[in-house]
Amino acid sequence: MKIKKLLFVTKFEDLCFNSLNSLLNLTNASLEHVVFLNVIEKEKVSMHRGAGYIKEEEVKLKETANIRFIDWAESLFELGLEVGAHINVGSLIPEIIKTIELEKPDLIVIGRSHKGPLEHLYSHSDVTELIRRIHIPVLVFKHINEDNIVPEKIFSRPLLATNWSDSSKKAAEYIYDLKELIEKLNVMHVTDDDRLKSKSTHLVQKIRKEEREKLDNLCETFENHGINTRAHVYVGDPEKEIIKAAKEYQASLIILGSSSKFSIVERWMGSTTRTIAEKSIFPCMIIPASGKQKPEE
Repeated sequence: MKIKKLLFVTKFEDLCFNSLNSLLNLTNASLEHVVFLNVIEKEKVSMHRGAGYIKEEEVKLKETANIRFIDWAESLFELGLEVGAHINVGSLIPEIIKTIELEKPDLIVIGRSHKGPLEHLYSHSDVTELIRRIHIPVLVFKHINEDNIVPEKIFSRPLLATNWSDSSKKAAEYIYDLKELIEKLNVMHVTDDDRLKSKSTHLVQKIRKEEREKLDNLCETFENHGINTRAHVYVGDPEKEIIKAAKEYQASLIILGSSSKFSIVERWMGSTTRTIAEKSIFPCMIIPASGKQKPEE
């Protein structure tokens, strides 16, 4: 799937122009259009105890956002990109959903600093709802350390974590169109250590060989698409092992599949995906198994 239109959700404190700038090498793939979204929380324009509405404050906040977006847009116009903007008052996720329905983007970018105002977006319930409803890839942008340094090439060294579910397969397919941006792709699978607890050495070796063959076949597919790829098998808790691999191979981005289905495998991947998106220090791209564009009610 090509990323032609990107929806960049920002409150400015956590996602600034430097963050957006690190994504603009997507123009070397297929990016043509960037849409900004700034959601002004109702609490910022409401009077105490909910008794009324401060119109002047709304106008001020909207104009402040508009000035920032105009400045950003000038830089994007120079790159030949189309630019759009929405500045809405409301609750974050409902406003994201409305904008998706209107703009139909191919990728949603959201983010936070460690103490940013979008922190609540990564609570378990909000992430679950967002992934369940939109069926569009989400990039959870994060800075690489406490100094809010922005990674220069976020797609250069991705780590794809697969558990062979439908959502993981979809995530693998999504990478093909990013090949122009990838310097090296690391692909990993985490084997449950319980599967290796057997008195039969032959059985353990068979399981390890099967997992390795699956990874090697997947890596061969990426190599055939012109992507430099290396396979890794880890054993243990998926959340811990994925983060460990991302650190060991200096990943610029973790790519994970996620789904709203209710099979055991999909529930496992969904939980792992959300936890890593919430708690890891790495930017995370979450790819849903479904290809539907229209958000669910």
